[in-house]
Amino acid sequence: MKIGILTSGGDCPGLNAVIRGAVLKGIAVHGQEFVGYKDGWRGVVEGDIIDIPRTMVRGISKQGGTILGTSRTNPFENGGGPEVIKGHMDRLGIDAMIAIGGEGTLAAAKRLTDAGIRIVGVPKTIDNDLDATDYTFGFDTAVEIATEAIDRLRTTGESHHRCMVAEVMGRHVGWIALHSGMASGAHAILIPEQRVNIDQIVEWVKLAHDRGRAPLVVVAEGFTTDTMAEAHSERGLDTFGRPRLGGIGERLAPEIEARTGIETRATVLGHIQRGGVPTAFDRVLATRLGMAAIDSVVEGRWGTMVSLNGTDIVHVGFEAALGRLKTVPQDRYDEARVLFG
Repeated sequence: MKIGILTSGGDCPGLNAVIRGAVLKGIAVHGQEFVGYKDGWRGVVEGDIIDIPRTMVRGISKQGGTILGTSRTNPFENGGGPEVIKGHMDRLGIDAMIAIGGEGTLAAAKRLTDAGIRIVGVPKTIDNDLDATDYTFGFDTAVEIATEAIDRLRTTGESHHRCMVAEVMGRHVGWIALHSGMASGAHAILIPEQRVNIDQIVEWVKLAHDRGRAPLVVVAEGFTTDTMAEAHSERGLDTFGRPRLGGIGERLAPEIEARTGIETRATVLGHIQRGGVPTAFDRVLATRLGMAAIDSVVEGRWGTMVSLNGTDIVHVGFEAALGRLKTVPQDRYDEARVLFG
């Protein structure tokens, strides 16, 4: 059997470990052959592939990014569609696909599966926002990177007695902000799930400052105050028509400084959270998911994705993966909120 692998959407640490796990098990256990689609769905639509022999995946589990490249191409636009994609698969002798990506990738994979193309999925999002899996690879690494960066911001903030605002990724959910904020001892954590007014934020900052601390605020890019109609965006729309978020930290910092008199600085961590080597946790999880995806292919579980349930890898339908976002529940935020101020 010849299997095509693609990585689509935003990159994150752990993608290469998935590829390695799938290829090594597929070759060693089942004698399968592998090719990689270049740059995600673009390669699928254009039939642009490279061979993936065993030698190509040696030592790549520790590498960040993806050796196949990625893009945010919509496979149903720009000359794509099921007929075109199936035609390329027949021409290239590809029997099935493993699609590694987030909600957008899996939604496209479901539509193509419904059209008769044999696809299994591997969930990928550093936001950890897919409800059908307990954790997604890349999240642990993003939290670790954010925590280290925030720790560094804290030391300079304390030296100058400043308030530091650290903006982290999180369009719809605040898992990265919650975990990195708790880990770094933030005095306020602001997430999309919780609309907080500026007076409350200022109160938390003042409480920390009055105790002789340099206040630290961690905010997710998708956070909105109670007076904002939508998340802050200054950079237009992406290829799927979604606002490119970013800049809420720069918007909050002058407001905090004006209301408290405390010199305030904002830093946007941005894409630094996507880069670098994956943590050991993410390498292991990604490898296990890649190996489990081969089981899905062998068993003909088309239209499903592999998922982490506790410590077990299970198989769930794309419908479950796309049903709803995994948001930060109220009790988890209340738990952290005790530590604010």
